[in-house]
Amino acid sequence: MLVIVDYKMGNIGSITNILRRLGVESIVSSRREDIEAATALILPGVGAFDHGIRQLRDLGIAPVLQRKVVDEHTPVLGICLGMQLMAGRSDEGQMPGLGWVDAEVKRFDPQQFDSPLKIPHMGWNYIEPKQPHLLFDGVDGPQRFYFVHSFHVCCRDASTVLAEAEYGYRFTAAVCRDNILGVQFHPEKSHRYGLSLLANYLRYCDHVSSESHPLPALGTRKAG
Repeated sequence: MLVIVDYKMGNIGSITNILRRLGVESIVSSRREDIEAATALILPGVGAFDHGIRQLRDLGIAPVLQRKVVDEHTPVLGICLGMQLMAGRSDEGQMPGLGWVDAEVKRFDPQQFDSPLKIPHMGWNYIEPKQPHLLFDGVDGPQRFYFVHSFHVCCRDASTVLAEAEYGYRFTAAVCRDNILGVQFHPEKSHRYGLSLLANYLRYCDHVSSESHPLPALGTRKAG
């Protein structure tokens, strides 16, 4: 059962719509018993870091997610703020993050830009996968996705960086640590590229459910 975690901060309607296009049944829920029963999770999010963490705690979701993701190795895909919440901390707030990825969240630094750019970073941008993984499988040529963000994740461990993009300078666009995946962009707003990525995430979840332990990074298979 795929559960979209509803902590009142996600772009949930768009996510459920694109999953329907894939013929996938999902549940949108903040109920602990639904999350406990999940075989796969999506953690969306739009908004501020501290408010997101506070919502997870106030709704009683944080400890359930910790148990499901860290102890039981349930696959999870964090989207935008959902990915940032997986880090240890953020410049945007004071509260500790979930700590699933050894990383911190930084605001875009205009002093590092070669030319003036607006913050937030908003619009379409190409990503560059840094390691092979099923998440970006089956698409020939460059892939581009829709971004809306002022902050980005900085990983301490380079092996957790799954993809990068460039806006003034290179930044982490996707992360991976065993069963934990995160993307800074919005696949639900990224048309065919987002559709492909979410389909690949579901394939990834099928692989994980057939194994007794989390998957390592997978080799890619190019279409046609």
